[in-house]
Amino acid sequence: MNSGEIRPGEGGETGRGEDDQARPAEARPGEGGQVRRALRVAARLAGFDLRRYLVGALLWMPAAVIPIGGGLLLQRLFDQIGGHRAADLEQSLWLCAAFVGAEAVRGLTIVVAWSYGDYWWNAAATVLRANVLRSLLTARGPAAARLPHSTGESVSRFRDDVGDLVDFADESVSLAGATLFGVAALAIMGSIDPVITVVLVVPMIAVGVVSRLANEAVRRLHLHARTLGAAVTASIGEIFGGILAIKTAGAEEAALERLREHNRRRRAAAVKDRLATGLMESTTGATVEIGIGLVLLLAAPAMRSGDFTVGDLALFTTYVSWLTALPRTIGVVLHRLPRAVVATGRLSRLMAPHEDSRDLTRDTAVWFRGEPPPAVPPPEHDDPLDAVEGRGLTVRFGGNGRGLRGVDLRIERGSFTVVTGAVGSGKTTLVRALLGLVPLDSGTITWNGRRVADPGTFLVPGRAAYAGQVPRLLSASLRENLLLGRSGERLDAALELAVLDGDLAGMAQGLDTVVGPRGVRLSGGQIQRATAARALVRAPDLLVVDDLSSALDAGTERLLWDRIAGAARDGSGPGTLLVVSHRRAALERADQIIVLDRGRVVGRGRLGELLRDCPEMRRLWGEELVLEAGGQQDD
Repeated sequence: MNSGEIRPGEGGETGRGEDDQARPAEARPGEGGQVRRALRVAARLAGFDLRRYLVGALLWMPAAVIPIGGGLLLQRLFDQIGGHRAADLEQSLWLCAAFVGAEAVRGLTIVVAWSYGDYWWNAAATVLRANVLRSLLTARGPAAARLPHSTGESVSRFRDDVGDLVDFADESVSLAGATLFGVAALAIMGSIDPVITVVLVVPMIAVGVVSRLANEAVRRLHLHARTLGAAVTASIGEIFGGILAIKTAGAEEAALERLREHNRRRRAAAVKDRLATGLMESTTGATVEIGIGLVLLLAAPAMRSGDFTVGDLALFTTYVSWLTALPRTIGVVLHRLPRAVVATGRLSRLMAPHEDSRDLTRDTAVWFRGEPPPAVPPPEHDDPLDAVEGRGLTVRFGGNGRGLRGVDLRIERGSFTVVTGAVGSGKTTLVRALLGLVPLDSGTITWNGRRVADPGTFLVPGRAAYAGQVPRLLSASLRENLLLGRSGERLDAALELAVLDGDLAGMAQGLDTVVGPRGVRLSGGQIQRATAARALVRAPDLLVVDDLSSALDAGTERLLWDRIAGAARDGSGPGTLLVVSHRRAALERADQIIVLDRGRVVGRGRLGELLRDCPEMRRLWGEELVLEAGGQQDD
C-alpha cells in the first residue's frame, strides 16, 4: 500500500466473474460457470450457521427414514394375514399399533423440524439481504451504477430472488433424506427381488435425464418471468409515487393501461414458467404410477410361484410411493437450480465489482434474537480535516457533452465555499463526484494531502455529511428519519442549527410525528431542514449542502446560516461548509465562490471580486436580484 494514499474499506480486487450486464459477453461466466457459482453460494448459505443447519437436517432425517420401518412392519403384517407366517392376532394388533405409532412420531418430527428450520430459512434470507445492502451502502465505488432502473426491480430482487436462492439451499436437506431412504429401500428391495428393483430404477433415471435437458429452457423462462414481474412492481410504485402528477395531467386511464399491459406480459411469461415447472413436476410424479404398475406386472408371476409374498408386494408398493420422493426431490432441485442461477446473477449485479459470491453470503453479524443492538455511536476518526482538494475532476455523461471537465477546488478547514452556476452547469455533479457518489472519469481527490482511493467509502460521517438536492425521508417518525440508527446525543443541537426546533414545538407528537412517505406531512421547507438536521447530527468535519435553501424564505435561510456560522465559531458545529446555492444569503457569506458554466470553472473568488471580473457571476447575480424583487421566492 502506498503510504500517501488512503484506501478505505477492506479486501482487494478479487476478479469477480459475475453475470453483470455491464460486462462484455466474453467476460461473463458461461452456463457451467453460473451453475457452479450458484452451487457455491448455496453451500455457503448452508454453512453460515452450520450448527443450526445440521441440527435442522438431523431433525428431518427421522421423517425420511421412518417409512423404512413402516414398510417392514407392513410386510410382516400382511405375511401373517396372507398365511406366509404363523397367524397371531395379538402380534398383528401390536404390528398395527407399531405402524400407527411410527407414523405419529414421524408427523411430530415434521412439525418440530419445520419450526426449527424456519428460523434458519429466515436467517439465511436476512444474510443475503444484509450483504447486498452492505455492499450498496459501504462498498467501494458508486452504488448508482449497480442499482436497477427502478425501485420495483430492487424490491423484486430482495424478495423473490433471495427466496429462490434460499429455497434451493434448503432443498439439500430434502435431497439428503430422500437419498438416505432410497439407498436403504433399494437395498431391502434388492435382497427380495433384484430384477423388479432394477426395473423400478429405470423410470427414475429417465426423469433425471429429461430434467437435466430441460434445465436451460426453464432458466430462460424463469429469468424472463422475473424481469417482467419486476416491471409490474416498478409500475405500481411509480403510480403511487406520482399519483398527483397523474391526476393533474388527466393520465389515469393511460397509467392504468400501461399497468395492464405490464400485467398481461407478466402473466404470459409466468404461465410459461409455471407450465415448464409443472411439466417437470408431473413427469417426476408419473414415476409413482409407472412404478406401481411395474411392480404389479412383474410381481404376479413371482407370487404364483410363491417366490414373492403378499407382504413383499405390500413392502414394494409402500416403498415405491416413498421412493418417488427421490426423483421428485431431484426434479425439484433441478428446476430450482436454474432459478438459483438467475437469482445469484441478479443479486450479484447489486454487489460491487471487486466483490465475489463469497461476499454475498459472508457473516453479517445481523441481530437475530435477544435484546436489540444498541444505537450506533457517533462516528469518529483520527485525521480531522485540514484541507480537502479535487484536481482535474472530470465526469462525462454519455455523448451529450454534459458533466464536468477538469474542475479544481480546494476547501480548507473553517471555510465557507459556495458552488454556483446556471441550471445544468454541473454543480450537483461536482459535489457528488467529490463525495464519490458518481464515478470520476479522471481526476484525484486528497484529504489532508493524502490521495483518497475511494471517496465514496472515505468521505462519510463523521468526515463528511451530505444534505442532497432532493430530500429523502422515510415513512417513519421524524426521530427515526434524523437518526437512522445513530445515537441521539447531538439531536437537540442539530435541530436548533437546522432551525427546526420552532416547527417541532408545533407538532403534537414532536419527534415521534410520522412524516409519511417521502415526508408528505411536512412542508417543503421542513423537509429540507430535516435533511440538514440529519446531516448535522453526525457532527461532520465537512458539511456538504446541495441547494438546501431553495424552499426556505429569506428570513429562515439567513437564520440557518447564522446559527451554523455561530456553531462553527464556538466549535459546537461543522466548521467547514461546501454549499451549492444561488441565493444571496449564502453568496454574501462565502469565503470562496466557484462559478461553473457547462461543466467548467469560469470564476473563483469572493463575491465582490467575481461581480467585478466574472460576466457569468454578474448575470447570475442579476437574475437572483430580479427574482427577489419580484417576490418569487418560495416560503
